[in-house]
Amino acid sequence: LTSVTVPNSIIHIGVGAFSYCKNLVSINLPNSVTLMDSLIFYGCTALASITIPNSVTLISRYAFLGCRGLTSVAIGNGVTFIDNEAFNGCTGLTSIDIPNSVKSMGDNVFSGCTNLTTLTIGNSIRFIGNYDFTNCANLTSVTIPNSVTSIGYNAFNGCTSLTSVTIGNGVRLIGSEAFGNCIGLTSITIPKNVTSIDSYAFYGCI
Repeated sequence: LTSVTVPNSIIHIGVGAFSYCKNLVSINLPNSVTLMDSLIFYGCTALASITIPNSVTLISRYAFLGCRGLTSVAIGNGVTFIDNEAFNGCTGLTSIDIPNSVKSMGDNVFSGCTNLTTLTIGNSIRFIGNYDFTNCANLTSVTIPNSVTSIGYNAFNGCTSLTSVTIGNGVRLIGSEAFGNCIGLTSITIPKNVTSIDSYAFYGCI
């Protein structure tokens, strides 16, 4: 199986529907789809690109886990939540645009996306989860919007190429080891609304 065209009669695609289709390169999802369950493309290592329609509100957990051939992702403007490990280990991704519709993310969402260099975070997101961008070793800059109130623990740990971080004025909590081992950081400004910096938040920023 190398390509799939989903008809516009489909509303729900169930758990693991296309998991381990290792030769699947492309799939066309219509705007009729409102729910894509967990593990839907788990282990689809040849999948090169995906457009998530505006009708989808949730990117379920492990949806694209280990899709290391994925180079292009377009997240629809209807998505409000990206669940745990949705794009974990997608080493082919070089850029990601999280739209303004997204309110929060789970944990480990983009962890291990080692070739991610460009990240845009929409201005409606309230929480950045634990380990969300851990070991994104080629990420060079991050702007955290004013809508964010907390940065989870280990959120950017191991982002060794990170040289520029702008933390929005809405942030109150910087979690433990949030920027641990970000050895490229030379300066950072902590906004005045931050009330708690957890243990080892900037550990190893030598």
